[in-house]
Amino acid sequence: MFFKKKAVKKTYDRDNQKPVLNCSICNGEQVAGFVNIHTNVFEDLMLIKSQEDLKVFKEQYGILDELEKIY
Repeated sequence: MFFKKKAVKKTYDRDNQKPVLNCSICNGEQVAGFVNIHTNVFEDLMLIKSQEDLKVFKEQYGILDELEKIY
């Protein structure tokens, strides 16, 4: 039998981090992650190759809004 893999809900520090897409100006590569709002340090978590990848990332962390893009 095959079972669909359950989506694991993950959490992040909503008081100190905000979800963003780090985008490359050169090749258009996008990496989803979190930036610390106090230190501006970016923590990369997932390479985004398609809209489906972005959807999975947002579902994992319960993000409803559009992600800000940083370059």
